[in-house]
Amino acid sequence: MTIISLLLLASLLPHLTFTAHVGIVNGREAKPHSRPYMVCLQKNWLHVCGGFLISDEFVLTAAHCRENSETLTVVVGAHDLKNKTEGSVRFGVKSYHQHPNFTEGNNLCVFELQLEETVKLNNYVKWISLPKNGEDVEANTLCSVAGWGRLWTDGPLSDRLMEANVYIMNSRACYKRWPEIDYSVSQMMCTYAYGGFCNGDSGGPLVCGDTAVGVVSFCHTYRFEVSSLSHPYIIKILHGGHMLKVISH
Repeated sequence: MTIISLLLLASLLPHLTFTAHVGIVNGREAKPHSRPYMVCLQKNWLHVCGGFLISDEFVLTAAHCRENSETLTVVVGAHDLKNKTEGSVRFGVKSYHQHPNFTEGNNLCVFELQLEETVKLNNYVKWISLPKNGEDVEANTLCSVAGWGRLWTDGPLSDRLMEANVYIMNSRACYKRWPEIDYSVSQMMCTYAYGGFCNGDSGGPLVCGDTAVGVVSFCHTYRFEVSSLSHPYIIKILHGGHMLKVISH
């Protein structure tokens, strides 16, 4: 299975309105540093999007998180963004690899971190695995999402990492319920839950077990969307040997 885009259906959150960035709603605070792969993308020291480490050099996030060739920085090892003593580290971005066929239905971007030194792995900083070729996530599988986004529509951004459980929805049921969606089985999936997303955290992972299987992207009324990146494209960007092992065919 390629890493898929997530279509997070917020059927239990009818008050949500369209926004291009999404964040955790009706979730809970994550245990500090229990998701060491999570990163915070910032512009001018302010939170823009989530993302996640997929090697000691690369972060995966949603392509629309970077607009107009703006300069972003990446904070790793964080839980409370206001706590300057918890050991988080900020990196510049050396290069931005946006998928050449980027659309709302293929909304991924790989960021290569510009490092004075390699990201040092510890209890606060680790990367997360991607799906192996041929792996699929079955309907009703319990998964999770996380981020520093808004706690409710038009509410404040969360300083602390929040998380919520979601369940994978059957693709056919998703398509039948929302036929107006330009739905791609190979690039999108649906989830359902009491918790969901609001403004501020596109780019975070959909995690099933210990694997990142999707990237959170757009949020519309009654639903949330994300898009897909094929393994060949990841391999082209992630030329490090350990990543080729993880995602090679």
